[in-house]
Amino acid sequence: MGSLKFRVLLDSEKNEEIFRDIQINEDDHFESLYHAILKAFSFEGNQMASFYVSNDEWDKGHEIALMDMRYSEDEDSSVMKQAILKDFMEVSDQKLILVHDFMRMWIFLIELIDTRKETVDAPLTLLSVGMAPPEDSKMMQEDMEFGEDDEDLYGDEFGDDDFEDGYDEEDLADYDDYR
Repeated sequence: MGSLKFRVLLDSEKNEEIFRDIQINEDDHFESLYHAILKAFSFEGNQMASFYVSNDEWDKGHEIALMDMRYSEDEDSSVMKQAILKDFMEVSDQKLILVHDFMRMWIFLIELIDTRKETVDAPLTLLSVGMAPPEDSKMMQEDMEFGEDDEDLYGDEFGDDDFEDGYDEEDLADYDDYR
């Protein structure tokens, strides 16, 4: 038994490096790593999240979700509380992606940078570089406003262009008497 040292880089909108080095026991589960990352970046743990096993091109692979969201047992995903870290460390520089808060889409790029023989009592933040932005500083998708040019893509502001109903203004002329 030993421990793993991960470099966790916050993918931020600013061009500054914000990362933490975290050491955690290899037989710990992904939920412990998730909470260690949130603590290291001063984020709260009240949102949905998933880890994805990744490759050198940062492609999303196997999902390790905070909660079991599968529709059937056939789906290829795991649950953080049941997934042991060492079972997913396939290469010496294994990469993971963490998506925290699917509405704000905080992305953490994680790389295994060292394996150690000694264990730790609890996950440790060994190095902290850069100031993490406040968790609520990123706009949610529903908060984003569309510009006037976007109306062509999404119909007019009242949704009248959502579908073609086959009627024109003359077809509705007889209904003016009811106003």
